Amino acid sequence: MADIARLSLNTATVRTQWSLAQCIDGCVRHGIGTIGPWRDKLRGLGTEQAAKMITGAGLKVSGLCRGGTVTASDKAARQAALDDTRKAGDEAVALSADCLVLVVGGLPDGSCDIAAARDQVNDGIGALLDHARACNLPLAIEPLHPMYAADRACVNTLAQANDICDDLGDGIGIAIDVYHLWWDPELKAEIARARGRILGFHVCDWLVPTRDLLVDRGMMGDGVIEIAKIRSWVEAAGYHGPIEVEIFSEGDWWRRDPDEVLKTMIARFESVV
Repeated sequence: MADIARLSLNTATVRTQWSLAQCIDGCVRHGIGTIGPWRDKLRGLGTEQAAKMITGAGLKVSGLCRGGTVTASDKAARQAALDDTRKAGDEAVALSADCLVLVVGGLPDGSCDIAAARDQVNDGIGALLDHARACNLPLAIEPLHPMYAADRACVNTLAQANDICDDLGDGIGIAIDVYHLWWDPELKAEIARARGRILGFHVCDWLVPTRDLLVDRGMMGDGVIEIAKIRSWVEAAGYHGPIEVEIFSEGDWWRRDPDEVLKTMIARFESVV
């Protein structure tokens, strides 16, 4: 099983219950040493204050979620998206985050051309790299499940993310989320190919049945993903950093007492991950 010291709370797991300040306090009370904030939580507290509180609590930041929605229907919208991701990068640097997680965007409005959207992703991330490299901030592409190709991310396999990294070089890597990639028959080989560029590892579970494809993720051990096996592949590829628990669960975990959520998360991390 995974070393409990590697556990990171992604704030999405208690998104509806706690502010970022409460998440920080919850991590301290439950002995969790790392946190993965989302930018909506960050805005509620302010980057400077959040950085002070996280540092003061002795916590590390595994990654900031998220930037990178770089597909758009016109030049002005693409530029606005790039500017927002550069701002997200500055926020990640202020938090001393290990990386900025990129969810790259789906089809531009009115488009059915997914190949063109993927070309926009390559060009957009390439345009971000000078700023990221100057800040010494790694950018982590997070491939999303194909069901999100149209509206959230047109990078849907680890092979696609590896190809982008091959094209763009230093400063770009990958966040592997088991919810999005567990189904891929090439996953083991592509994780091995990703050696040296894995920047994050996110876990939860795929429920059967899944009642909502966005907000019905399961606690580890409640679904069908072979999480420990995938973790072993990630570790064989050289990644031994934080493991974020990121659970979107409108009908279950977001309705529970957040301290219960963290206690269960810790127990399942120890027994399942």
